[in-house]
Amino acid sequence: MKLEKWQNLDDQAVVISRALAMDAVQKVGNGHPGTAMSLAPVAYTLFQRILKHDPSNPNWLARDRFILSCGHSSLTLYIQLYLSGYGVELEDLKSFRTYNALTPGHPEYGHTVGVETTTGPLGQGMANGVGMAMAARYEKGLLDPNNKTNLFDHNIWVICSDGDLQEGVSAEASSLAGTQQLGNLKVIYDDNRISIEGDTHVAFTEDISARYRAYGWDVIEVEAKKNGDVDRDKLEIAMLKASEQKTKPVLIRLHTVIAWPAPNAKGTAKSHGSALGADEVAATKIALGLDPEKTFIAPDEVIAHTRNIKVRATNLYSQWLIEFNKWQKENPEQSALLSRLLGNKLPNDWEKSLPEFSTEKEIATRAASGKVIQAIAKILPEFWGGSADLADSNNTTIEGGGSFLPVSSKMVGANPFGRIIHFGIREHAMGAIINGAALHGLVKPFAGTFLVFSDYMRGAVRLSALMQLPVTYIWTHDSIGLGEDGPTHQPVEHLAALRAIPGFSVIRPADANEVSVCWGRIIADAKPVGLALSRQNLPVIDRSKFTNALAAAKGAYILAYGDSPEPNKCDVILIATGSEVSLALAARDQLISEKIKAQVVSAPSLEWFMEQPESYRNEVLPKRIKARVSIEAGIAQPWYQFIGDSGVAVSLEHFGASASASVLFKEFGFTVEKIVAAAKESMKKANG
Repeated sequence: MKLEKWQNLDDQAVVISRALAMDAVQKVGNGHPGTAMSLAPVAYTLFQRILKHDPSNPNWLARDRFILSCGHSSLTLYIQLYLSGYGVELEDLKSFRTYNALTPGHPEYGHTVGVETTTGPLGQGMANGVGMAMAARYEKGLLDPNNKTNLFDHNIWVICSDGDLQEGVSAEASSLAGTQQLGNLKVIYDDNRISIEGDTHVAFTEDISARYRAYGWDVIEVEAKKNGDVDRDKLEIAMLKASEQKTKPVLIRLHTVIAWPAPNAKGTAKSHGSALGADEVAATKIALGLDPEKTFIAPDEVIAHTRNIKVRATNLYSQWLIEFNKWQKENPEQSALLSRLLGNKLPNDWEKSLPEFSTEKEIATRAASGKVIQAIAKILPEFWGGSADLADSNNTTIEGGGSFLPVSSKMVGANPFGRIIHFGIREHAMGAIINGAALHGLVKPFAGTFLVFSDYMRGAVRLSALMQLPVTYIWTHDSIGLGEDGPTHQPVEHLAALRAIPGFSVIRPADANEVSVCWGRIIADAKPVGLALSRQNLPVIDRSKFTNALAAAKGAYILAYGDSPEPNKCDVILIATGSEVSLALAARDQLISEKIKAQVVSAPSLEWFMEQPESYRNEVLPKRIKARVSIEAGIAQPWYQFIGDSGVAVSLEHFGASASASVLFKEFGFTVEKIVAAAKESMKKANG
C-alpha cells in the first residue's frame, strides 16, 4: 500500500481532534475524554491513510469495517466521521451525549452513518469483529469461491481497550479467531493501563502479547515515544505490516498514555471518565499550540484537507466499480445471488420448501427444527450457523455443509467456506459473533445451545434486539422436560427473562408443524428471535381436527374452540405454549366431558401476538371471557397480562429436579387433573 507523504496539515488535524475531544466532554459536563485524546493520531491515521472506505458510499460492499470496541471513547470515532465527511458536523460534536444527537454517549448502529455496530458493553465489539471477519470469508465463498478476484476482499479493523480484553467474551472470540486463522482481522489494543479504578494492574497482569500468540495471532508491539505520545510513524508501519498478514489475525499492542498531553490529567484515572475541567483544558490547548480561549476549533484549511479523502475514496470506488461491473457480466449466477442478498429478498415461493409433518409419530420440536433447517439451507445459501459444541443435541448441523474451518487446520471436512460453524463452548462470544456476521450484511446466521445457557449469552442477545439484527437463536432443552440432567440444566425463569428484552421475540412452538411455520416467519421477518425447543418427543397435532398451524405465525391463535367455531362460545380459555399445548388439549377433553366448554389457545410467541391488531387479539382472547388458565413449565410472571385477575397460572415457581420428564411433569403439577382444577378455580373467581 503506497501512502501519500504525511503533511503539516495532518499534524494539525490530530491536534484539532484532541482539542475537540476535550471540548465536547467539557461542554456537556460528562464523558470520556482521555482515550479519545490519546487515540487521536491512531484513529486519524486509520481513517485517512489505511482504511478502504468512501464517505460518499458508506455501505460500499468492499469497504473495510471499523469497530470501536471501547465504545465509551465514542468521540474517537465521531471526530473522524466529522473530519472525513460522513455527515457528522461540528454542531453534532457540540451536542455530544444529548437527546437525539448524532453523537450519543456510545456509538449506535443505525443512528449515525459510519457506525458499523453498537458498542459500549466491553468485549462485544471485539467479538463482533470476529463475526464480521468470519462472514467476510463465508461471503467470499458465495461470490468468488475460486478466488479469481479481490473485489470482495477487505479487512476488519478494531480498536479495543484494556477493559475489552479483560471481559471473557473477548477471550472466547479471540481464541476462536486464532483457530479460524482470520487473516482479515486487525485489532489495535490501546494499552494505557488505566481504567476507572486506576492502574489496571490491580486486576490485570498477564502477558497479553503471549496470550494472543498462544491463541495463534500475529502480535506487533508499538512502544510510545519518550514523551508519552503515540509513535505514529511506528504505528503506521505496524498497520501496513498488519495489512499484509493474510493467514493470522493481528494484534497491534500499542502503548499509550491516556489524556496525552494534558499536563496534570494524563496518565490518571480521572481523565478516563470525567471532563478535564476548564483550567486543564486551557493548559492542554496551550501545550498543543492552540488558543486556550477558543472552543471547538476547526480551521477551514484543516477540514478541507481531511475531507479531501472523499476525492481519493471516490477514485478508489470508481476503479472498483469498473471491475465489479465486469465481474457481474462474467459471473451471472453469483451476480444474481448478490443482487438478491443486497436487496434483502428471498427466492420466489421459497416457503413451499418448508416441510409438513405427519401425525403418525411424535417428534421433538428440536428434531423438527433440524429438518426445517435442512430445507431452508437447500434454498438459501446465505443461511449459515452452528452451535456451542451441541450440534447433535440442538440439531443445527447443515447436512453436507462442511465445517467452516481453514484448510490448513487439517480437520476432517474443513472448508474455508463451510456452512457448519463450530463455536466451541463459548456461548457469549457465539452470540456476539453472529451479531457481527449479521452486521456484515449478506448472511442469515443462527446459533444453538441449551435454553438454560442463554444466560451466558444474554449480553449479546440484548444487543441483537437493540440493533434489530436478523439473527436466530436456537435454544433446545426448553423445560423440565429435559429430565435427568436436573435443575442445573432445566430452564425455569429463562422464558420470562428473555421475553423481557424489548424488540426480541421468543418462540416456543407446540409441535413440529408450528416449528415449520414459525421458521418461515423468522426467515421472512429477518429480526432477532429465539426458538425454545423441546428435547422430548411431542405429538404432532392433527390439523384435520384443529386449526391449521399456519395461524402460528400470528403468535397466538385458537387451536380448539369451546363449542362451535366461535370464540365467544366458551366458559374458560386455556392458553399454553410448547409441550404444554398437548396437555391443554387433553384437559379440554376432560372439561368438555364435564359439560364445561374450554377453548385452547396455542401461543408460540407472545411478542408476535402483541403485534397483531387489537381486533384479532380480542378475537383470540375475548374480553368477556374472564376465566383463563395459562399453562407453561416456567415461572408465571409474563402471563398475568393475559389471564387477568380471575386467571390461574399453572406454572413452575421453583427449580426442577433430576428425574424423567414424565415423572417431573406429574410431580410438579403439569397434569390434566391440575389444569381442570385450575379451570374450575378460574371460573369460580370470574363468576364472583
